[in-house]
Amino acid sequence: MSVPVVIVGAGPTGLTAASLLGRYGVECLVLDRWKAVFPQPRAVHLDDEVYRTLGRLGLADVFAATSWPCYGLRLLDPSQRVLAEFRRAAGDGRHGYPEANMFDQPDLERLLRAGLSGPVTLRGGSEVVSVAQSAHGVRVDVIDTDTRRRETIEAEYVLGCDGANSLTRTAIGATMEDLRFEQRWFVVDIATTADLGAWEGVHQVCDPHRAATYMRIGKTRYRWEFRLLPDENRETFRDHSRLRPLLAPWTKDIPDSDLDVLRVAEYTFRAQVADRWREGRVFLLGDAAHLTPPFVGQGMGAGIRDAANLAWKLAGVRAGSLPESALDTYQTERKPHARTMIRLAVVIGKAMTEGGRPGELIRRVLAPRLARTPGFSGRVLDSESPPLHRSDMVTRPRLGRSLAGRLSPNAVLADGRRLDEAAAGRFALVTREELRAPQRAVVQRRGAVLVHTEPSGELHRWLRAGRARAAVVRPDGTVLAAGRSLTRLLAKLPQFDLVLNEESTHEHI
Repeated sequence: MSVPVVIVGAGPTGLTAASLLGRYGVECLVLDRWKAVFPQPRAVHLDDEVYRTLGRLGLADVFAATSWPCYGLRLLDPSQRVLAEFRRAAGDGRHGYPEANMFDQPDLERLLRAGLSGPVTLRGGSEVVSVAQSAHGVRVDVIDTDTRRRETIEAEYVLGCDGANSLTRTAIGATMEDLRFEQRWFVVDIATTADLGAWEGVHQVCDPHRAATYMRIGKTRYRWEFRLLPDENRETFRDHSRLRPLLAPWTKDIPDSDLDVLRVAEYTFRAQVADRWREGRVFLLGDAAHLTPPFVGQGMGAGIRDAANLAWKLAGVRAGSLPESALDTYQTERKPHARTMIRLAVVIGKAMTEGGRPGELIRRVLAPRLARTPGFSGRVLDSESPPLHRSDMVTRPRLGRSLAGRLSPNAVLADGRRLDEAAAGRFALVTREELRAPQRAVVQRRGAVLVHTEPSGELHRWLRAGRARAAVVRPDGTVLAAGRSLTRLLAKLPQFDLVLNEESTHEHI
């Protein structure tokens, strides 16, 4: 069997990559050892930037029906007294969606499976046991988990979305760099129709002895995370009588019979990033490439960002619209970005959980003062991620600020559509200047969409704030280049003739 792209792993990262590629008409085979959605809850948060990717897949409305808004963050001391509160403003953020969203991962995976588009085949019960490159492609050996029959699949490209213990990563000889953070925690997921009466945001108990996190993730779903002591493990809390005292500050007098414990799981939170994300025709995405402590809620989101960054480039290279060198920009752009977010999570995690005078100073003195500082709360909760580094697909000046490398706002246009809907998977030239006929012809010949901003519109204000007359926006919403010279920007506009396939023709095997 031969297929253009094999995706190893049908978690959120692999499914997102498959759906994005399928919309460009790229045939994909997604292999996963589980026959159906893995039933246990794991990731529970995504921001408006990741939500924006779901919107490109046509899943925004169905996700909204299953997600739960999060209204901010409270820092609590060991006695549950509020040290600081950072409230999130109601409404949508700059990407067109709520900035913080809680959900149940199995629900999200079901939505992603149902939303697969284009020539995509999802095959469960298929364990990948070997990935090896040759001069002509990649050989993938698969074993059927029922019959134990072995099959060899030839692929042009392989995307390793197979998690922290990635076989694909081992196959290309990549190793994980340790960013010096490791903590053992256990996670408790509970379902109840009882009203806990707790503030509708994330509660972070800042306690060097027993740090804890509480969050509501659905109408009847709640999650707690507690740091394990050296002599404890998951089995320590199998008995509800040991678990109840930890939950009591939130569950109060609700009887045990009204609390359905869905699972108690132990995790080791680590901060790691792979030294290489690509070897020839094999790429690493998601937890195969990076592991993020959960303190900024970006673990799963980082994997979906990987898929959004790589899919259009791979589709463009296969179609001959983009040069092979475009694939080199994947690691160039994503690795520094992921490392920055991991380090941010490490800093926040240490500030919330470590002892000693520095930790105590941050928690008891600095945090309350910062929470009262005008404008600081918004910066703490700001979901805007750092800009991408320079690459062949990001033209940034060496000095000074630029819109390049940052995500464009997903603003509402004059016709009522948002920018992503108008771009529809293509490059866009967003401009506050009228183009001459020859300039418009260049945009059309290169397969891009032209977006004129209105003086009162968000995109117009965005360009002016960035001191730019126009910006070239990539299919993933990132600005390739911005500036005042339309001639230079038109020269940066790549030839990209791909047309989205809106029909769903995927198969589940």
